Amino acid sequence: MKFTDRAQTLLWKTLEWFKGLVWKIGDLYRPANLKQKGMFAALGLVLGAALVLSALLGIYWSQQPGSFDVHAIALQRVSGDKAQVRVGVVYTSTLIKIGEVLLDKPGGYLSNDIMPPGVWLDNMPNWEFGALVMLRDGTAALRNHMSRSQSQSVESPSLAEAEPRFNFSNDSWLFPPTEGEYRKGLEFLEVYMRQLADASNQQAQFYARADNLRQYLEIVEKRLGSLSQRLSASVGQIRINTDLAGDAGAIQSTAASSSVVVKTPWLELDDVFYEARGATWALSVILKAVEHDFEDVLKKKNALISLRQIIRELEEAQQPTLSPVIINGSGFGLFANYSLTMANYIARANAAVIDIRDLLQQG
Repeated sequence: MKFTDRAQTLLWKTLEWFKGLVWKIGDLYRPANLKQKGMFAALGLVLGAALVLSALLGIYWSQQPGSFDVHAIALQRVSGDKAQVRVGVVYTSTLIKIGEVLLDKPGGYLSNDIMPPGVWLDNMPNWEFGALVMLRDGTAALRNHMSRSQSQSVESPSLAEAEPRFNFSNDSWLFPPTEGEYRKGLEFLEVYMRQLADASNQQAQFYARADNLRQYLEIVEKRLGSLSQRLSASVGQIRINTDLAGDAGAIQSTAASSSVVVKTPWLELDDVFYEARGATWALSVILKAVEHDFEDVLKKKNALISLRQIIRELEEAQQPTLSPVIINGSGFGLFANYSLTMANYIARANAAVIDIRDLLQQG
């Protein structure tokens, strides 16, 4: 028998076995058989089926969204009219898309779920929080910097309404629900984007300047630095206290030791990991939008290649995990440490962000 024949036979036998198993399970749940087994046995079978279905649904809901083409999404929002894809439209459209993914992915927004299987899931809610933080930072930068010409300029009314909505509690189930507030924020972002796209409308502006981008990247730098430190602490570290940066004249509110022990609690290791996954996913698409809208500025400052390298590092951090659980072995031990691997990608991206900020500050 040839190999292909054996493979086909094995496949056929497997399908027959699976078909027989399905029939047997279906036979168990026939009303007549359930009645014969008694109330408690029937209730146990029903609960067992509900748990299995809930587990399968939870696995499906926990699939992390992929990246998307920021320019294509923006073009779609303006009905394919390339003339309306003005500076700032791609950036604003990307923020809207991130919010839509959070709310409309399989299972919807899970951070405030109180019913199974959402209430049992923690990986996806942490992923959502990481992406949400980046959405908040991107919207705040749009409101306070990119849409304003100078510090004394008037802010956009639409952005003034949108930005606070995303800072609403991320786990409010009712009165009001989190999803309702975030959708209102997306609606105001949509209004601002439409105003940008309309050449005859002077109510909204987007200023692609080096100083605006540098101010946003300053926040990004701190976010990435925090994530990198928390991920690195998965194995526990003794660190020199650099809070005062060696400044002899500096003081702090509470005295601290010259060295500190930093370790992420064992039960929070996967929480930090998935928060970092969500943050790097959202930041990678935001920076793709930045590359489009700030392209001339980045080329002039010789920073375009560095930005693309940051995006590459963030995309590498989205590689699928082969283990069903987040492995966090010791630093040089026998087992892999997913947190340290993620920290490595984020640290390299963070170093490149610092370099870009320096380039943008130069004349």
